[in-house]
Formats: sequence, structure tokens, C-alpha cells
Amino acid sequence: MSAEPVSIQWFPGHMTKARRIMKENLRHVDLVVELRDARIPASSKNPEIEKLLEGKKRVILLGKSDMADPDATNSWLGHLSSRGIPVLAVDCRSGKGLRAFAPMVTRLLEPETEKRKRRGLVGVPLRLMAVGVPNVGKSSFINRMASAKRTRVEDRPGVTRGRQWVKIDGGMELLDMPGVLWPKFEEKRVGEHLAFTGAVKDDVTDTEALAARLLERLAADYPALLGMRYRLNENIIKEGAGNALLEAVGMARGMLLPGGEIHTERAAVMVLDEFRGGLIGRITLELPGTEGKK
Repeated sequence: MSAEPVSIQWFPGHMTKARRIMKENLRHVDLVVELRDARIPASSKNPEIEKLLEGKKRVILLGKSDMADPDATNSWLGHLSSRGIPVLAVDCRSGKGLRAFAPMVTRLLEPETEKRKRRGLVGVPLRLMAVGVPNVGKSSFINRMASAKRTRVEDRPGVTRGRQWVKIDGGMELLDMPGVLWPKFEEKRVGEHLAFTGAVKDDVTDTEALAARLLERLAADYPALLGMRYRLNENIIKEGAGNALLEAVGMARGMLLPGGEIHTERAAVMVLDEFRGGLIGRITLELPGTEGKK
């Protein structure tokens, strides 16, 4: 079993521009909504977020929680709450968990609202900014809160473009920021996790190596789910070798080339798609205090 994560060569060129746009607009907002992927709550956090926010109030939404391990999500909720960070676990596509969002924001911004009332500024909407890595579900969140298809949504990174204000429930306005990654991953596992979930485009990764590494992780942490989904031999799962697991998955799904060779590239694409779609099961790849240890 490989102990080393897949190296992700990713150097996006938009972080500097996004940082500038965020700073320019922060003075116009009352609170920042930071969306993270509940399956990788640490890796989907931009390491520069605290510095960029400059003390601005923040709410964290653990999106795609319907695909994450519920016990792990509860651990993350407790961990973040213990640090004084308002946090909700949500599924932005179905709307689960979002009913608590507007009341939470209203409560957090009561001091600002009272200050405006004293100045005679009644009816001025609270303004929020949504930030997060690509493919984390920001557009789904905005569409759900706006009760309409206000932004384009696709299950691949980099679809939301430019800046747009959207009126949402609770008499609030939300500024959507394009999803961006930072210039360089300091830890290889962070890049690997982001690639697993689709935040990093597949065309800059070795898809077969990535899928093999994901299968290793699942064999170690969720062997029952892996075996059930692909009907794999228990011994192969216990051995946990990524390439062997990938071949076994391809064989089990009948993905054969002429001559009987296993079509591992096709199998890799399927494994990644099924993980990202939650078809393998509810899986979380990192726990509080264990980031970087797997």
C-alpha cells in the first residue's frame, strides 16, 4: 500500500486577482459565508482566509454533508464550534440544514442592525459574501437561498464567473465570488483531497494514480462500503494496494479491452465520478486533529 499521496501539480493564476476583488468588496459586506466540503473540511479551507477577512464576521457551512460520514461531520461541528466559529452542516441541493442559516446570520449581526436603526437606516439589507473553493456548492447554496435559478450550476469546477449580487431569503443580499484555489499546496494531501472531490480539474492530474490512491484510502477507512459497491474480494481490500484495487474494480464492472486487458483508465474515471456523486457511500477523508496524518 502506498503511503505517499498523489502529487498534484496545480498553480492557478487567479488567486491574486481574487484576493484583490475580495478585499475591495469586504468593506461592502457585513458577514462572510465560507463554504467548505464536509468530506474534507480542513483541505477545502483556503489557508489565507483569516488574513483576508481582517476580522470580518464569518459563518462556515459544511456543504455536501449528505455525502459525508455523519459521525465525522458531528466531530467537525463540535470542533469548529469549540473555537467560537458559527457553523452549520448543510446539503445545498436539497436545502437540508439551510433553514437555520438566516436566523443564525440575523442573530450574529444584531449589533450592526441596532446600530443602523439608531442612525435611522431602517430596511437596509444585510450584505453577505460567499467564498469557497471550486465545486464546493456555492452556486447551489445561492440558488436554494434565492429560491430560483439565479446562477449557473454544474458539477465541475470553474463554472461560476465574475461577481453578482443576489437577493436571498431573510431580506439579505449575497455577493457570489468565483471559486479559486491558492497558488500552491503546502501539503500534498491537501491537493490530493481537493482532487478527489473535483475541486482540481481532472486534466491537470494523473487520473489513474488519483483513483488508485482514493481506493487505498477507502480500503483503509471504509472497507465495507468499498467492498459492497464493487463486490471486491476481502483479501484484495485488506492488502489495500491501489493499482490492484483499480484493476479489481475494472474487472468487476466488465471494463475490458480487446484481448482481455483491464481498461484501468475507464475504471479510474468511474471510481472518481462515483465517489464525487456519493454513490460509494457517506465518506469523510479527514477528522479534526488528524489532518495530514493519513
